[in-house]
Amino acid sequence: MRPYAVGVLEEISATRYVLPLREGGSLPGLVEADDCGMYVVKFLGAGQGRKSLVAEVIAGELARALGLPVPMLALVRVDAVIGRGEPDPEVQELLKASGGLNLGIDFLPGALGFDSQVFEVDPVFAGRVLWFDALVGNVDRTWRNPNMLVWHGEPYLIDHGASLIFHHNWRDAERAASRAYDADEHVLVPVGPDVAAADAELAPLVTDELLRGVVDSVPDDWLVDEPGFSSAEGVRDAYVAHLLARVGERVWLQGVPR
Repeated sequence: MRPYAVGVLEEISATRYVLPLREGGSLPGLVEADDCGMYVVKFLGAGQGRKSLVAEVIAGELARALGLPVPMLALVRVDAVIGRGEPDPEVQELLKASGGLNLGIDFLPGALGFDSQVFEVDPVFAGRVLWFDALVGNVDRTWRNPNMLVWHGEPYLIDHGASLIFHHNWRDAERAASRAYDADEHVLVPVGPDVAAADAELAPLVTDELLRGVVDSVPDDWLVDEPGFSSAEGVRDAYVAHLLARVGERVWLQGVPR
């Protein structure tokens, strides 16, 4: 992974669509870019829409800022004509609907899916991951679907599009800030995660300054025209306010084993 600053995602252009990745419902694709890198791209035109991409960026960048391992993220500009040569009509339609900025995740060649029965995780790391998932309300790191990869012997957190689900109903965002997190099916609960230590370490790091750097990573194109807001900056302010309120109250930890 190349180092980069919070709030600054590299913008690159897709040069070749390589193949669809059909493991997820959103039909991400492996794409080559003009920096000669390979990226797993999640497309703006997919069924989950732009809010899934917003959640990916905010949760992913926040995790990285807190020292958790996530693949590098980038903004991938897609020209709709890139899909003209694709034989699959579903892929063609997806690429046509995804002109503009999309989300790229650094492709980790040879990475293996995380298996809790094979890969050993210590309680400190497990606690930090569980604390983070509880903060952002990530409902998609279960024993059925861990959304973790192991690359060169190290774990990486992926697929945060199901986080921040409060933004699907902004009118309920204030109440959602204190909503308890249900950790019953979290993949790392059997490890005995040290969530109390994670809380003591990570909560003080989640400041207004850090969060504003994180939400600045989201392009205006994904935030404009949000119902109830007059500007992209207003939407950013709302994300910051929600996460600050959540980390301040921490009532949500009631549902997390400590």
